[in-house]
Amino acid sequence: MTTLSAVWSFILVVGLLTVTPGLDTALIVRTAATGHPRRAWGVVTGIQTGTLIWGVATSLGITAVVTASTLAYEVLRWTGAAYLVWMGLRMLWAARRDAGGAPQGSPVSPAGTDGVEVDKGDERGAFRAGWRRGAATNLLNPKMGAFYVALLPQFIPAGASPLPFGVLLAGVHVALGVVWSAALVLVARRVRSILQRPRTRRVMDGVTGTVIAGFGVKLALSSR
Repeated sequence: MTTLSAVWSFILVVGLLTVTPGLDTALIVRTAATGHPRRAWGVVTGIQTGTLIWGVATSLGITAVVTASTLAYEVLRWTGAAYLVWMGLRMLWAARRDAGGAPQGSPVSPAGTDGVEVDKGDERGAFRAGWRRGAATNLLNPKMGAFYVALLPQFIPAGASPLPFGVLLAGVHVALGVVWSAALVLVARRVRSILQRPRTRRVMDGVTGTVIAGFGVKLALSSR
């Protein structure tokens, strides 16, 4: 496999995976539709930071060690599962609370809440909060590490240095993720006025919370 064909093959595979709806899609769309725009871009940046870290760690052989260690893998899996279930339940609670009617004078703004934090006009704080959520969601998922361990070596040509070429492929994955995420954010922001309606927002909170909590339960019940 030549260098160019390896890169194009990798683009095809991860490109299809990137546009497949999943946890990242639900989190990005939900944040872009109801939160501060900088929070949405923080989530995108956090997710792609996690992807790059997994790629670099795999190229260095670190991920293989983690996924081979039963203890390390199980600790990461249960931590990630607990985090996802917690986040999903908070969104479900927000949907139920809004359905009951927010009390007058409540500091929680319908346009800015995700059931966990409120931006309150702090743009840098919104970005950091989004970044932390996106990075944690990605890095606490050991399936991402297992995915890279299984996938990345197949696209490194014979004779190529694993570290620089692996980082290059991870960078390609990040670039594809950013482009797709930008499209999701743009669409969500365009229909923001619709998604901001109380009933629509409750439905979206319920669906997103269920999806995220479901991923957490699936991660907890999954085998290695």
